[in-house]
Parts: sequence; C-alpha cells; structure tokens
Amino acid sequence: MGLTKQYLRYIPAGNFNIIASSTCNVVFVTLESQEGRFIAVGACEHIIIWDLRLGEKAQVLSGEKSAATSICASPNKRHLAVGYADGNIQVFDLRSTDVLNVFSGHKNEITKLVYDQFGHKLASGSKDSEIIVWDTVAEVGLCRLSGHKGPITNLNFMMKMNVLISSSKDTFVKFWDLDTKHCFRTLTGHRSEVWSTVLMKDDQYLVTGCSDAELKVWKLSIKHENIDPLVNLSTKLELAAMDDNDDILHPLQCHKVGTLLRSGRGRVVSMCGESSGQLLGCHGTDGLIELFHFLPDDEAQTRLKKRLKKQRKKELKEKKEMEVDVEPSHDESIILSLRDEVKRLKSVNLSSKPKSLDLLLGKGGELRIAVCLNNNIVELHMLNTSIKECESKCLRSISSQGHHSEVRAVTFSSDNLAVTSGSGESIKMWNRPSQTCLRTVETGYILSLTFAPGDRHVLAGCKDGKLLIIDIASSDILEEIPAHTQELWSVCLTPDLRGCVTGGGDQTVKFWQFELIVDQKNETSAKVLSLIHSRTLKLEDSVLCVKLSQNGKFLAVALLDSTVKIFFVDTFKFYLSLYGHKLPVLTMDISSDSTLIATGSADRNVKIWGMDFGDCHKSIFAHDDSITGLQFVPRTHYFFTCGKDGKVKQWDADSFNKVITLQGHVGEAYGLAVSPNGKFVVSCGSDRVLRLYEKSDQPLVLEDEEEMEREEQEQLLSGEKTVVKGHSDLNLPSKKTIGSERAAESILECLTICEQYRQQLAEHEALQAASSQVIPAPVPPLIMQAYKVTTVEDFILETIRRIRSSDLEEALLILPFASVCELVQLLPTLVGRGDDIELICKISVFLLKLHHSPIIANHTLLATLEKLQKLTQNKLQEFRDMVGYNFFGLQFLQGEIEKSEGMQLFRDATIEKQKTNKKRKQREKLKRSLVVLNS
Repeated sequence: MGLTKQYLRYIPAGNFNIIASSTCNVVFVTLESQEGRFIAVGACEHIIIWDLRLGEKAQVLSGEKSAATSICASPNKRHLAVGYADGNIQVFDLRSTDVLNVFSGHKNEITKLVYDQFGHKLASGSKDSEIIVWDTVAEVGLCRLSGHKGPITNLNFMMKMNVLISSSKDTFVKFWDLDTKHCFRTLTGHRSEVWSTVLMKDDQYLVTGCSDAELKVWKLSIKHENIDPLVNLSTKLELAAMDDNDDILHPLQCHKVGTLLRSGRGRVVSMCGESSGQLLGCHGTDGLIELFHFLPDDEAQTRLKKRLKKQRKKELKEKKEMEVDVEPSHDESIILSLRDEVKRLKSVNLSSKPKSLDLLLGKGGELRIAVCLNNNIVELHMLNTSIKECESKCLRSISSQGHHSEVRAVTFSSDNLAVTSGSGESIKMWNRPSQTCLRTVETGYILSLTFAPGDRHVLAGCKDGKLLIIDIASSDILEEIPAHTQELWSVCLTPDLRGCVTGGGDQTVKFWQFELIVDQKNETSAKVLSLIHSRTLKLEDSVLCVKLSQNGKFLAVALLDSTVKIFFVDTFKFYLSLYGHKLPVLTMDISSDSTLIATGSADRNVKIWGMDFGDCHKSIFAHDDSITGLQFVPRTHYFFTCGKDGKVKQWDADSFNKVITLQGHVGEAYGLAVSPNGKFVVSCGSDRVLRLYEKSDQPLVLEDEEEMEREEQEQLLSGEKTVVKGHSDLNLPSKKTIGSERAAESILECLTICEQYRQQLAEHEALQAASSQVIPAPVPPLIMQAYKVTTVEDFILETIRRIRSSDLEEALLILPFASVCELVQLLPTLVGRGDDIELICKISVFLLKLHHSPIIANHTLLATLEKLQKLTQNKLQEFRDMVGYNFFGLQFLQGEIEKSEGMQLFRDATIEKQKTNKKRKQREKLKRSLVVLNS
C-alpha cells in the first residue's frame, strides 16, 4: 500500500534562554590549559561550558532526551562525566566534545558522580539507592554496592586506601572496601538525612552535613600493622569518642571529634571541598555560602600556643594573689582541637538562593567560587584567603542570557526572525537564527504576548490586568494601560491589523484601536503608538482565551464554565456555543480558512469543531495533563499542542492523526508559537528552556513513528534484570538495555551465518574434490561483505568489536547455552590469531565464570578448554613481552634523541612536573623552618 499522505518532519533546532539548570551541579573545567576560567553546568539534557572571562558559551556537550543531573571532571582535566535522569552515564572528551564511554547500570536518576585520584575509577550513586564503581579504562562496571535504603546523596574516594565513602537519605554513612566489595563500617550518629560529605586535609577528617545547623566532623585514622590498636589512637579524647560498634581491629578507624556551627538557615543543600583538602564551602536554603579553612599542622600548633598563652594570662589575671608563674603540668597532654585546626573565613552573600558550588584555589591564596543560583544565574566570586578578614567580590555574573523565572508566553514576529518571550519579571527579544538575546525589558508578571504590526512594538498582558506597549528599539515601556481589573489572559490582533482584542478575568472582552499620539514625555513632536478603547463585550464568566477568525466575522471566547462561545464581531450577537469539555478551555485557535476551531482543555482533551454549525468533528485524548498551548500552522489544518506533561505534539485536523511527538520539556510546558511561514515552532516551559523546532525536508510516515514510540515505551519486555540459571544472586553492575539485546541478537546472527557459510565451504570442497574442473568458491554473505571481511573468524571478531564495552557482559548473559558452547569452541582459533587478545581473554574468563559447571560437565569441551589454556598463556606472555619491549625501546630512543639533538622531548609536561616538585620542596622547607621557630 502506497503513501496516501506525506508529512515533513519537524526537528530540534536549538535550545536557548537556559543558563544553568538548578537540578545539576557546577564544576570548574580546564580548557586551553586555563584553570578558573571555564565552568560546566547542566542545561536540561545538554552541558554548557561557560567562558567566565567573556561571558559566552565556550562549548556545548549535547545530550539526548533525559536531563543532566550530575557532572564530574576527571583529575587529568580532559574528560567530563555526566549523569542523566534515566540512569545513564556519558563520559565526554572536553577537547573534541565526543562521547568516549556510555555506562548503563542504574534504574533511576544519577545523584552523584566522583572520580578516584587517578581517574581510573568512576563511582556513581543514584536514587535507586545503588552504588556502581566503573572502570573508565576497560569501560566496564567493576562492582555494584547495595546496602543503603534511600537515595545516594554523596560519594568520596579515599586517597590512602581503596575505600569508598557513601552517604544517603537513610541517615547512614557507609564505608566500602573496594577490594572485598563489602561495607565494613556504618556511621549511625545522624538523626536526619545526610545531604553531603567531604573529605578534608588528606583524608584526615570527614565532614558530614544534615538538616540541623551543625556540620559533624569525624577523624579518620589508619592503623598500621604490628602496633596495638589502642596505641594507634592518637589521643585519649579520640579513644573516649569511639562508638561501641566500632571495630578496632580494622585498619581504618573513624570517630567523631566535634562539630562546626553553621550560621546559614535550613538544611545543608550542598558542600564542596577544594582539591587540596584545605577549604570547605557549604550553603543551606538561604543566600549565604560559608567557608571553613582547615589549617596545616604547623599553623594549627601556632594557634594552639596562642590560645594557651591567652588562657594563662586570663588565669593569672583572675588569680592576682599568685606571684610565681607556674606552668600547668598538663601542657604536654593538651591536644589540637577543631577550634585550632579550623578557621572560619568571611561568608559570601548572594543575591538569590544557591543550588550548588565549586571551589578552586589559585596562586597567592586566591579562592574562586563558582555558584549556580536557583533563578537561572551563574556567578563567579573571588576571595583572597591569605588576607585576614578579606571580603569576597563578584568577578562575573551571567544573567542577561536568560529569564530568571519561568517563561509563560512566547510569540513570533511577522518576518519569522525574532522571538519574544515573557516571564514573571521581564520580556526578552531573541534573534531566531543566532538564538541570542537582543533586548530585555523589566516588566511585571507576563501572561500573554503578541507583536504589533510592523514588529517594532510588543503588546503584553500582565497578571495585574495591565496592557503594556513596549518599544523594542529603545527597550522602554511606552504606556501601561489598565485594560482589565484582573488577569489579562489573552491578547490577539484583529485580522485587519488595525487593533487588538483582550480578554481578562474580569469577565470582559475589550476591543482596542491603534493610534499614533504625541509623546508628552518627550519634548519633540514625535508620535508614539497607543491604544484607544473602542468596544466592550461583557460575559457571565471569566475569560481565559480570545481568538478572532481570519475572515474577521467571528469572535471565539473561552470561559471558565468550560464552554466556548462564538459571537459575531460586528454586532456581538451570539452565534454558537461549543460545549463538551469537562474542565475549562485554556487555549484554542482558529484555522486560517476560518472553517475549523480547535480547543485544548484542562481535561487533557483536544476537540476539533466546525465553524459552520459548531459540531464536534473529533475529540482526541492528547496529553497526560492539562493542555496549555495550541496553534494552527498557517494555511494548513495542522496544529501543534503542548501540555503540562511537557510534551509537544503535532496533529492533523483533517484525518485526526497524531503526526509526531517532539522532544518536549523537563517538567511542564506553558505555551508555544508557530511562525507565520509555518517553518518554525517555539515552546516554553518550567525548565526555563525555549525549544525551537524547524521544519525539515525529511519525510515522515505515521506507521513508522507509531512503531518507534511503541519501542520506546516497551524497551524491556522481560525486565531490566537478566536471570541466569544457577546464579540467582547475580548482581552485575550493568543492566539489560536495548543495546545489550541488539548486541546479543547480532552475536546469534553471526553464529548462524558462520555455520551456514561453513557448510557452503564444506560442500564446495567436497564438490571440488569430486570434480576435475575448477568450481568457483561460494560468495560470502552480504553482511560479511558489508563488514569487509572474508573469513568466519574475521566476521566474529568484527561483530564483537562493534559491541559497546558496557553492553558486552549483558549481551553474553542473554546468549543461550548452546550458543555459548559454539562461541567457546571458536575461542582457541581466535586466540591463536593474536588479534585483540585482551578482548578475547575477557570473553573467555566471563563465560567460564558464568557457565563453569555446565561447561566442565560437557566432555566435548574439555579438549577445547585445554587447548585454550595453553594458547592463552603463550599469547599473553608474548603480548606482555611486546609491551615491555616497546616501552623500554621508546625510553631508549627518547634518551638518544635528546642526547643527539640537545633538546628535551615532552618539554611542557617535564617543566610542569618540575614546577610541581619545586613547589612541594618549598612547602616542605617552609614547614621545617616553622617547626624550628616554634620549638
């Protein structure tokens, strides 16, 4: 059956108005070898890297459909790990913006990502209360850690031990030994959710933040061997602070040493430690960032001596009768406390509530603080920690490139080049091709927008009932007209472009005429645009939406009583009443030929009516929540809708079919606009993103779109957990995905094709042996030709190479045991080739671990296993020898080149390392001199 009707696809053409999502954290990143200049923030599904020196976007790391919820920069500053709301993790290369790795293991939103000190491991925590440790080099999951009963809030790798510390909303902090993959200690001293944890001062202290006004500080100490456990405790105070549940036999000891009192209000929203472990920043639910400085041991000793000296002076002053200064005998037993080791710095006051922060300590004690605010603003503050009582100052604030509240209305200009958006505090004009902000006008709460004829002015309806006339060129409000006494919900132009119509919550519809009047504010005689009230239509209920037909005959008014009434424009005589919606109609539009009217209601239905008799042609259940926007494409019967479910959909009003569901908003969608030429659509929503869609030349088939949507909804029919017989407690870090299922299908298809091709080759050999003439060899299957391989072994290797590393284990899990046996029999041949020896060994070990008992019980495979063992040992030894030979050979060549040419290879890296070593030696020398002075 051929295509009866062909549609053209609308594709995403860009997102703008978003500076930083409040649901994702902010981190400093290094680009062009510059630190402290670039920050990465989440912008719904994308990651934006802002250049704080220029105030512009440096890079955009594109995501797919789910919003980014957590980001983390690698220690080498080259990669950025991004966690999404669907549980997936992507690792980007900051230089090329390519996706290097994709990890799928969580069922829910990623809440925290953290790298270890070398960048070889990546730990991820999720709302599903699971923790997964990933190997970023091998691109596989190492282990899944289960034990928490609530969403994970923070993760920390220890530098001195292979230990991971996790916190959760279940009020517990757990210590995980990554060698044995089990939890060996749980801190239970918190009475509310643990919102954040930070390791300070080279893993000596663990700071935890809860819902109270205190930050709890825990001392971490490592017990060395051949030393009594009690002797290893540093002080009697630490011994007294130990819990009864602590295991003193474990090398890592943890006990509470005190608290840091916060001055901010509310719970701890986020905490961040500087990379050196000296500085700690935290904030609550107010606009205050508190900073704490964990001093080095020598400075802490100096503070302790000063404190003891003041204490002695105070004692002498109180005891004037004592003439001889007798030093207390307990000086030797007095130890450092938090009041000596922690110094409070000046707090940073912000203009709004912060959502996340990141710290970077530069040269000379300059501390840079990147803050993401909840009103779509990013700020960079600077504080000099080397100067006493130094106040912080704001170096850069990125605020003009987006609204600071939710966008409620959008509209296109008549030339399709400009887009105007209105929010709770301002109106912004955007250039559609470049998606940059051209003008900003501070206003009240905007509910409706439209361009005046000529595109030089904008009419805006406000929540207080005022109608604003805004001059775009001067970014000034020419006139505030008190049009209605309550909300002005709708404003639209008349077909003759000589006036406009407004509808408000005061149960009136008013007609206005454009007039040019002399500006009394200006001394010149120049005239400005104004509106003169001409007529008023009073109704019995509040007006929610007003539309005029293009032929100028009819006025459609949506009322709060869930009906739509149509009047004649010239006489206001009642014409039709459209009733059928169960809840009020929030939006509607009339087609260009004035034959159809489509209404969208809070009852989630779209109804298509005829303008001739008012009959309902079709009622469509369009969205999963209230429909907030609806507009026809000019000169067609296609229309777009958006709803509070965040989706944007295109419909055909003639065939009543849904054409396509576009990638919508994260949260609610509040409105949309279609350009006059019908090639562009823009929508706004609660995620503060203006999403632009463009009409492409790609044809669209309804059946294909329905099939794609069905596949997305039914991604995993058998569940996310793969069940293997004999392994009921199998807890792999990966999960079953569409990619792993397709990978398993490709392996099965490969094995089937290989078997058929082998049979063809065997038949050819038999025929050739029986015949004296040369018989042409069979042609390889088409898929082998597509892969550009000619042998079975090459085909199997190419098929496995094309499987993503994170999907390989799950794909091998799905394979039936018969296919596993076929694959095991092919392994010796693949190992003997010497190609991809690491990949083949990985598959061999995994399959043998998973199916050990049935494979051993199969006598036909014993000879294969023995052969595989010998070959694997030999090939691995050859591979190891080759790597070692190449490594030392390159070192020898480097030395020879440097000696002969008198130049140093990798000079930049060597100079950087020498600078680091020089700084470290200077610090050690300074410490030694301070110790000598103190003694």
